[in-house]
Amino acid sequence: MRRFLPKSLIGQIALVMAAALLVAQAINFGLVFNERQRATHTQIEAPAIGRFVMMLQRLTPLSPAARADLLAERGRRGRFAIDGQSSVPALASDARIVGRLRDQAEQNGVALRDARAAVRDEAELPRRLRDRLSPQELNRAEERMRHMQTLHLSAQLPDGSWVNARLVTPRPNPWLAARLAGSTLLIYLLILAAVTLIAIRLGRPLRALTAATQSFAGRGQTLPVEPRGPADVRHAILAFNAMSARVGTMLDEKDRMLGAIGHDLRTPLASLRIRAESIEPAEERAKMIATIAEMTTMLDDTLAFARSGRASEEVRVVDVSALADAVVEELRALGQAVRFHEGARKTASVQPNLLRRAVRNLIDNGVKYGGSAEVAVRAGDGMIAIEVADNGPGIPEAEFGKVQEPFVRLEASRNRATGGSGLGLALARAAAEAHGGRLELENRPEGGLLARILLPS
Repeated sequence: MRRFLPKSLIGQIALVMAAALLVAQAINFGLVFNERQRATHTQIEAPAIGRFVMMLQRLTPLSPAARADLLAERGRRGRFAIDGQSSVPALASDARIVGRLRDQAEQNGVALRDARAAVRDEAELPRRLRDRLSPQELNRAEERMRHMQTLHLSAQLPDGSWVNARLVTPRPNPWLAARLAGSTLLIYLLILAAVTLIAIRLGRPLRALTAATQSFAGRGQTLPVEPRGPADVRHAILAFNAMSARVGTMLDEKDRMLGAIGHDLRTPLASLRIRAESIEPAEERAKMIATIAEMTTMLDDTLAFARSGRASEEVRVVDVSALADAVVEELRALGQAVRFHEGARKTASVQPNLLRRAVRNLIDNGVKYGGSAEVAVRAGDGMIAIEVADNGPGIPEAEFGKVQEPFVRLEASRNRATGGSGLGLALARAAAEAHGGRLELENRPEGGLLARILLPS
């Protein structure tokens, strides 16, 4: 079930409010429907029961002959009758109507030994009326009777006789439940729409804030988010904008500091190299020059990694295949065993120098730990892949994430005996992420490591 639950704030608020409103409206519908039914029954049945009780008041003190005469007056016979038994079977009696009949009889001082009542849907015109109406009037009367019902009332007087009555009353509104359900549903939808609009008003600025946070890649300051929505959300956006400005200022200061460090350290290292070149014997001179070169490389790698999230290089559309081929040719000229596999030319918007350094680092790793490297550029699924494969010992899969962290080397194969500062893969990953891509590592089935820089095409 959790897979089908909404993940967004708007969806969760709408779901909770929809469920709460549904329960509340269902309870309200039940209460209102029950009350409306009671009111409708009272409105329909009360007049008929009142007439029946008034007749019982008049009939109770009379003799049987006087009762017959009273019922014969003004056409009462047919609607009211006195019999030795009830016209309503005991099992068909409606307890609700019987209770109302007893209450009204008690209020009017009429004593009843028993009472029964039932409602039947059919209602017919009395025969005496049919004979008096014209065909047009009869049709209209029968049409009205389709909306009527017959209320059968039966009461046993103290002397044991039963007074039976057949009274025509209007039928309850058959659309009461549907109309009430429709109005309840309309109210439910209106309230839910209002709640959803509030949730959307709350969610839009939060989405803008999330997008601004995700768009921050360390290159320049994040564009300020427009403060909107409720007061609490506006205050959070203003705080984010202020924090973003402070972070941008700190990154600018860091870049200036790194530039100063790089300048100040390169000068003494260059001076040391010049002095080392005059040292004898040659074996010691070579060791010192190699140490200074290693220190210079470590300094360059460290500064490059520190600036990787804040690169100021201009983004340009370049031929990625040509860029990788140029790096391979440059390293081959230095005597490294590198080969480039020709393929279709692929272009992308990149920072050329940053990407070139990342490819060079991957090739250097492949040559150091595998003796040689093979480079290829492929495309697919909206991505461009720069692949560097070597024939080295590979890396345990459990260490793939660890070796991409700065200054991490695996003792089994990545150590100072083979050189390196532990920043090669970290720089490659930082460069890939700066372009909106990623770095992937995998061990080749035939042996060796395959490093892949994925860039959006």
